Amino acid sequence: MDEVLVTDGRALKHVQVREYVRNLVTGSAPGSPAPSERELVQHFGVARMTVRQAMDALVVEGLLERIPGRGTFVARPRRTASRITGYTEEMTRRGMLAESQTLLARREQAGPGVARALALTEGDAVIHWRRLRRADGVPMCIEDAYLNEVLLPGFLQSGMPTSLYDSLESRGLRPTWAEDSVNADKATGEESSLLEVDPMSAVLRHSRRAVSGEKVVEVSRSVYRADRYTLWVQLGQDG
Repeated sequence: MDEVLVTDGRALKHVQVREYVRNLVTGSAPGSPAPSERELVQHFGVARMTVRQAMDALVVEGLLERIPGRGTFVARPRRTASRITGYTEEMTRRGMLAESQTLLARREQAGPGVARALALTEGDAVIHWRRLRRADGVPMCIEDAYLNEVLLPGFLQSGMPTSLYDSLESRGLRPTWAEDSVNADKATGEESSLLEVDPMSAVLRHSRRAVSGEKVVEVSRSVYRADRYTLWVQLGQDG
């Protein structure tokens, strides 16, 4: 590797490592290996956390991808996806009237999982917004959204918005892409009560990590009634 001067300041070090790796891998074929964290730590003389922060930013951006047990590689270009929609838009598209009831809205300290997903440090301030979402007056899901408080000054003090994504858009932070996962499970006692279903009823657990540009703006966990919600996935053929 060529010699690179790294000045004082953790933020600047992180940016220099990130841009160095970006320049190094730009134009490389998908699947090409990226430099290892150990190499970058030795080369730049910085903490492993600083290198990890730089690499995380490039993974979030979509330039790199991590493959468990193998390492970090140049990612394949993302396919064009349909517009990311929030709950209100999704229900409207299905011809249903969306309603929300705030169950909790407060400032919390990020636990390890939320901190990692939001690219924060454990203990950093996050906004936790929990809502019961209805469709045509019937409970559809319970949603827990976690937001980076630094990106949303005054969010809790200005009154909770009808639509989170509309509020993010007004701040120039509407998600441009997201990673979703869905798995089947059984409702807990509290979930059964809120969703008005029998105990241990089937539910779908949906997790989302939403990104605007390079900023992770939302991490959410939702539990849907399996008897009312059908997941639609849009697919296409490779060119």
